[in-house]
Amino acid sequence: MRNGLGIALAGLAALAVAMGIGRFAFTPLLPMMQQDAGLSVAAGGWLASANYVGYLAGALWAGAARVDAATAIRAGLAGTGAATLAMAYDGGLAYWALLRAAAGVTSAWVLIHTSAWCLERLAPLNRPILPGVLFTGVGAGVAAAGLLCVVLMASHLRSSTAWLALGLVAAAMTALLWRVFDDRRGQGAATAAPHRWTREQARLVVAYGTYGFGYIIPATFLPVMAKEIVSDPAVFGWAWPAFGTAAALSTLGVSLIAGRFGNRASWVGCHLVMAFGVAAPVLWPGLGGIVLAAVCVGGTFVVMTMVGLQVAREVAGGQAPRLMAAMTAAFAVGQIAGPPSVSLFAGAGGGFSGALLVACGALLVGAVLLLKR
Repeated sequence: MRNGLGIALAGLAALAVAMGIGRFAFTPLLPMMQQDAGLSVAAGGWLASANYVGYLAGALWAGAARVDAATAIRAGLAGTGAATLAMAYDGGLAYWALLRAAAGVTSAWVLIHTSAWCLERLAPLNRPILPGVLFTGVGAGVAAAGLLCVVLMASHLRSSTAWLALGLVAAAMTALLWRVFDDRRGQGAATAAPHRWTREQARLVVAYGTYGFGYIIPATFLPVMAKEIVSDPAVFGWAWPAFGTAAALSTLGVSLIAGRFGNRASWVGCHLVMAFGVAAPVLWPGLGGIVLAAVCVGGTFVVMTMVGLQVAREVAGGQAPRLMAAMTAAFAVGQIAGPPSVSLFAGAGGGFSGALLVACGALLVGAVLLLKR
């Protein structure tokens, strides 16, 4: 595929499946599973952590494996669809945790290899909007999955129906994309050469890890926090589609700004905006603070992926896939630490507030690391 827009749209669709469904569909489905499957917030945290552990394993595997990007993308998309479909069966917490871990592995593979495959082909075109189109897939997938859950909740259908519907969508998209990712040019050689780590690369990895910790609490529990304030699903259910819509629109907008001011400066700015959004529910208790968090966090979390992975390409060149994998692994470590921190503060009677403030601090540390060269 040689057309730049076609490459970006194919990547958009792949990321929508892997991230919007494989990674983040659990968030809008958690309130439904609480209601019809009796899932507690603590159990929801364990399922979220299982997905994050899988994401970490997938990132490490992607960095070490000798496999071309096209094969990895296909396998990741197929695995995401299968794991999502299997969630429709109530096999208990351990069964669900295994499936969420598997979806984490496959989504990491698709993110890393799709980013490398597409950015390699888009970079020579020098059209900043195209990477924005590519990474819009994450927000578009999040918004679409959230809207589907709003419709299903309004129709009083069960969470198992939602998992089945999302799994069928993932399977259909995988079939449509199967023949697109067949150009294997260049990826094997890029991952085979020895990688020489620098201090700058190490700072990028740590900064990306603080991003993972900083965003994951609202990304996992935002609908639950909204439900505590407004019990009507027609109201709280819109928190997640708003999150995804902000992510999709901001990715396109910031792609043009990044082309003028640079990816690193845009990354620092996103850390600061996200830190403000994470603290918003603490500073302004109520639905207004949650909406502000949805806009600020949703409006930056995909942008940080976009600019962060482009900075990795600028810094590491042909070794970018391995740096991307290391950054994604650090991101996953941050995610794993997030949900248990909620349980820790909840057990101490602090609810979500303490965990949100710690996440805000982590994001500020990440911004400082990015300012160093």
